[in-house]
Amino acid sequence: MFEDKPATIMMVDDHPLLRKGLNQLIEFEDDLAVVGEASSGKEAIEMAVQLEPDLITLDLNMQGMDGLETLKHLRDKGVDSRIIMLTVSDNDEDVVEAVRSGADGYLLKDMDPEDIVDKLREAALGKMVMSAKLTEVLATALRKPERAGSRALASLTSRELEILKLIAKGMSNKLIARELDISDGTVKVHVKHFLKKLNLRSRVEAAVWMVNHQKGA
Repeated sequence: MFEDKPATIMMVDDHPLLRKGLNQLIEFEDDLAVVGEASSGKEAIEMAVQLEPDLITLDLNMQGMDGLETLKHLRDKGVDSRIIMLTVSDNDEDVVEAVRSGADGYLLKDMDPEDIVDKLREAALGKMVMSAKLTEVLATALRKPERAGSRALASLTSRELEILKLIAKGMSNKLIARELDISDGTVKVHVKHFLKKLNLRSRVEAAVWMVNHQKGA
């Protein structure tokens, strides 16, 4: 998947059976490879820093440090792996909080196994992935009147707007850097700037906000 190498995946879940099942599914995929399994948030943080996987699947309801807390710690540690919540909870607040805390997607465990693998593949390629029934939940939650509007959008530089539109198409920082012939670091700086201007907390939140803005334009 990445220069003929499989995308590396780290699983975080305190249920061994779930990890085993997902591992068995991924074993059949040539372009995906599990490189680590963690059974707790603390273990996940140490492992993610060490392994630097392309993708992390993260359960929400874990004993001790829960998924949201683990997610925030991972981002605070500078882990820039794609992080996908994989959980049984379809609670609106959980979905929104996960995205605002830096998750790159939110999948439910009751999806067909093949669909989960397909979504993980899309996520590894840089796309934002959501279980179908949660997409509208997220869009509605982020479509708030106090959110930045046209005036804030006008405050962006042409490059910031260009990158925001590409993020809204589901592209990762690496793909955007390649598309615009700039470095990953430059993309990250631009993202940091426009998140502050738009009063948003994550690139996924920015993507949903931009899609909503384009619909309303």
